[in-house]
Amino acid sequence: MKIVVFGANGKTGRLVVERALAKSHHVTAVVRRPGEFPYSDSNLRVVRADATDPSAVERAVAGHEAVISALGGAGYTKERVSIYSEGATNIIGGMTTHGIERLACVGTTAVTFRSPPSEDLLHRIMFRLLIRMGRTVYEDNARMEKIVRDSELDWTIVRAAGLFDRDEMSDYEIRTPGTPGHYTARIDLADALLGAVVNDLHRGRVIEAITTEGTPTFWDVLRREAFGRAQR
Repeated sequence: MKIVVFGANGKTGRLVVERALAKSHHVTAVVRRPGEFPYSDSNLRVVRADATDPSAVERAVAGHEAVISALGGAGYTKERVSIYSEGATNIIGGMTTHGIERLACVGTTAVTFRSPPSEDLLHRIMFRLLIRMGRTVYEDNARMEKIVRDSELDWTIVRAAGLFDRDEMSDYEIRTPGTPGHYTARIDLADALLGAVVNDLHRGRVIEAITTEGTPTFWDVLRREAFGRAQR
């Protein structure tokens, strides 16, 4: 399959590319700084483009069968964030121009805030603080989801929570939205994104990828978020 990956130089994006190449797919990795991209392969093409540039996005998607968006990395800020919604608008525009129908993209469970089940008052307070810190990021994720949902594409949104790294894929679960207090390994998220387009799963659905083993504690996630938000 010929797949374009946006946000390919982020932590999740690199895993998507790695797994797609391992399965012998043809991959175009869209990045802003090609010199920093660590992979090379006969089935890999690396393209310099910014997701906020509609012309560059349109050129990047031409000739492909599916698109995966792992756009991320927007740090917490009080200023308005637009990378997710602008990127989705441009990706959908380029796909429509070239007749590409299959799209899978990363979302976040924080767009539908729910406190995790806990009797620990401090836990609940800090969770609400964490959501407030990322308010502008999560608001733009919500705009992105609406843009994708309103499109005429065959889309899948894979929501994640408390992203963390692990070396091997877990026996992760796919659930409908609404499961509070869980976390997602990037390698599981990457597999869910790739599986959605390659195996034609979850069309027109918002799903959650839930890692079932080796997950961090809430306090691990809080420390990471408070002292520097990691790339998707």
